[in-house]
Amino acid sequence: MCAQKQIKKRSLLSSILNYRCPRCRQGRLFTYKNPYNLAHNTDMPEHCEVCGQQYELQTGFYFGTGYVSYGLSVGFMGVFYTVCYLLGWVSLADNSIFYWLGANATLLIILQPVIQRISRAMWIAFFVRYDPEGGPVRL
Repeated sequence: MCAQKQIKKRSLLSSILNYRCPRCRQGRLFTYKNPYNLAHNTDMPEHCEVCGQQYELQTGFYFGTGYVSYGLSVGFMGVFYTVCYLLGWVSLADNSIFYWLGANATLLIILQPVIQRISRAMWIAFFVRYDPEGGPVRL
């Protein structure tokens, strides 16, 4: 029996959260794994090491990630407010809303490198289709 390498099939959400190539869902999108390496947070190779997909489709391609990052941040704020409200930590009757605003701002600053990477992975996934059977991309 011939031993073949099993290719793990990833879902779209899994490939975005694990920062994988949207075409093959195997290659890494970022050069460095740690998003808190702030000097190299958004460093990406030019092409996928598995399928050869070009990561920067045109000059300034990732400028649109600002919209995705904004949406993710607003969504996070909504979820965080709802959780705090349901737990009784925040109320409109006293000044606890200001404590929530401070905690929310702090959490968003801490999570910003992760949000940047997720927004880049989502942005390229909008424009590149999944094609596990496709051959190398012609450059």
